[in-house]
Amino acid sequence: MARSVLVVVAVAFLVVFTGSSSAQLSSGFYSKSCPNVFGTVKSVVQNAVSKERRLGASLLRLFFHDCFVNGCDGSVLLDDTSSSIGEKTANSNKGSLRGFEVVDNIKSAVEKKCPGVVSCADILAIASRDSVVILGGPNWDVKLGRRDAKTASLSAANSELPPPSSTLRNLITRFRAQGLSPKDMVALSGAHTIGQARCVSFRDHIYNDTNIDSSFAKIRQGNCPRSSGSGDGNLAPLDLQTPTAFDNNYFKNLVNRKGLLHSDQVLFDGGSTDSLVKTYSNDASAFSCDFITAMIKMGDIKPLTGSSGEIRKNCRKIN
Repeated sequence: MARSVLVVVAVAFLVVFTGSSSAQLSSGFYSKSCPNVFGTVKSVVQNAVSKERRLGASLLRLFFHDCFVNGCDGSVLLDDTSSSIGEKTANSNKGSLRGFEVVDNIKSAVEKKCPGVVSCADILAIASRDSVVILGGPNWDVKLGRRDAKTASLSAANSELPPPSSTLRNLITRFRAQGLSPKDMVALSGAHTIGQARCVSFRDHIYNDTNIDSSFAKIRQGNCPRSSGSGDGNLAPLDLQTPTAFDNNYFKNLVNRKGLLHSDQVLFDGGSTDSLVKTYSNDASAFSCDFITAMIKMGDIKPLTGSSGEIRKNCRKIN
């Protein structure tokens, strides 16, 4: 009997403890210590996106790839050192993650306003929201208070980030491992309404898959040769209709079998997520609402708070 009570108490403590970090996050975290943080971040993001609209998608992707590897802790921003290999060279990141210079510029601007106060992890969270809004997407209150990791993990990045070849089951499994539901997964996948992908990421889909519109596949084959190594870096828009506007056309493309990545089209391929894709393709408001919910939920993944981690002076290296 005593043993059972101890187990119940331990489980209850674990539930409270694991939920406490995200509970410490709040949109007003810097209201006194750095009241101009939102305006400062937005100004730099606006300037960068006005020069290259693709950077909005790049910043949003950085936040995804940060949160999926040991939580939203800014670890994806760390450069490799002689003693530590970070996440930038992971299979899903190497040669494709972008926007690091923009983050550097944001950090410099924020440091001038309030040195040593705002974490790189929080900068990513704000910049991803601003990118969505600037490209015409929905707005939401970003929860803040994360601190920065002192380590990064190449192995975790390789095992936890879903590759573009993922099956629906694999996607659901990897998102659930982060506490995200299949509904969250489909909504977050809608981020592919902006941005571009490299030929190496969609070659197998346009040449070997059957769940793809043949005319669409042929168009994409024109800029992505069949042979591996040839044209690997050639780009194509993830949303062929409005690649620099945050809207619900991504889901309309899936219904028409015009998803660029295998991992996109499996969301509408006779499986459990078909109905949700159809809903989002017909109802932009439903997509926006669920995307906001999923983004906030993703931003709550294992943040470092309190005295954990640090506030990096330079997002590329630990203090």
